[in-house]
Amino acid sequence: MKRSVFFQPTHGWVGDLIPFEKDGEFWLFYLHEDRSDPKPGTSWNLVTTKDLTQFEDHGVSLSHGSESDLDFNAYTGSVLADAAGVHHLFYTGQNPRNVGPDGMPRQLVMHATSTDGMRTWQKHPELTFGAPDGYESGDWRDPFVFWDDSKNQWRMLLAARHSEGPERRRGVIAQCVSTDLMTWQHTEPFWDPRRYITHECPDVFSWGDWWYMVYSEFSESFTTRYRMAKSPDGPWTVPALDSIDGRAFYASKTAERDGRRFFFGWIASKEGNADQGAWQWAGTMSVLEARQNPDGTLGFSFADELVESFWDDVSVPLTGSLPARLHVPDGYTALVSDEELPQQFYAKAVLDIAPDTTECGLLLRSSHDGDHSYVLRLEPKRGRLVFDRWPRTITGDAQWHVSGDVPFDVELERPCDLTPGEHTLEVIVDGDICVAVVDRQVALSTRIYDLTAGRIGLFAGEGSATVTELEVRQRTDH
Repeated sequence: MKRSVFFQPTHGWVGDLIPFEKDGEFWLFYLHEDRSDPKPGTSWNLVTTKDLTQFEDHGVSLSHGSESDLDFNAYTGSVLADAAGVHHLFYTGQNPRNVGPDGMPRQLVMHATSTDGMRTWQKHPELTFGAPDGYESGDWRDPFVFWDDSKNQWRMLLAARHSEGPERRRGVIAQCVSTDLMTWQHTEPFWDPRRYITHECPDVFSWGDWWYMVYSEFSESFTTRYRMAKSPDGPWTVPALDSIDGRAFYASKTAERDGRRFFFGWIASKEGNADQGAWQWAGTMSVLEARQNPDGTLGFSFADELVESFWDDVSVPLTGSLPARLHVPDGYTALVSDEELPQQFYAKAVLDIAPDTTECGLLLRSSHDGDHSYVLRLEPKRGRLVFDRWPRTITGDAQWHVSGDVPFDVELERPCDLTPGEHTLEVIVDGDICVAVVDRQVALSTRIYDLTAGRIGLFAGEGSATVTELEVRQRTDH
């Protein structure tokens, strides 16, 4: 088995990530999910990487408290260094036995510091504080702290909820301010759209002339989104495509290195390791690189380092017949390779899509005739990429006992610009993980459990698409 390009600890799963860049290396703190029963407390673990393709697991970094401590669960937060070089770790403390006046387990902001380069942490329980009046006590989490030069103060953002209002629209990014990182004063909300249940894992950064606010929501969707502004005080505007990825990629937070911005999140696992299983909390770490467009909006794609780590060509005889025109004005056609692909590979296809084409794209782990496969389908008329699979759920013996009225995996849809012309579809498959990228702008991640092996194919339906380029590469471990 080749070394995975997506980090997951040997025993456990990756929850929310707290990335921090130090001396060119990413320190990726994460909530370590242990699915044993009874459920233990949650600690912060640490993995580091220099090249985004190889990871060193350091195990527990910040231990959770005992069953009687306020931080029996040490949940998401942020890490920063002050002017003196002391590292500060702000995190969410929660204990199901510690219930607030509204009957919910309280969430508290807690603080730890390190004077030895983040090798050890000293907790400061005396600096703990919870939600003020007007906020629910059970939603006061994910403290994100950043320095605001214009106001000469530290600002702390929190995923919170108003104590009154429509149940699913109380979400607010609350705010506290400080001059010394030790004492915090509650102030007006940072963002209060009255639209979501809450805004988890808030993150704010500047890039060129723009400020960006990142948050994860589980209201209409379960995804990570971003907003744009010319100032950290807003007003925040909604970009045309405001999500980072689809349903499977969640709780993404960011870090910068050498002028490049990376989004670190986790790809959710599914119950029973099955395509039809329900999504679970936590999974496998994944990283996307943001690319700033001329209008300030962000595109998302694989980091170059990740793509370049796949350097060993995989022979696909289809490439010998390129360019290949798939022309079916009122039908469907597919080209499928003779050989099965390895469990881990990178593929890139360039398709020149003719006007009025209904669909085209890639088949993954396909049968020889292309009928059974996972499908990355570009739909120009609808302006979207979707993830699909066949066979779908079968509920009985008759032909109509198939969920054929489900157009695709409805949670795995990504709007994208598919105007006529050339478009590039990239994909990395690694075991049960699949991540696709269109035109280095739009990303879609998912799990692929049921079909464990197969071929690669290209297809078109009701129109024309010319395949001008197809390459498949794998990694060779040394």
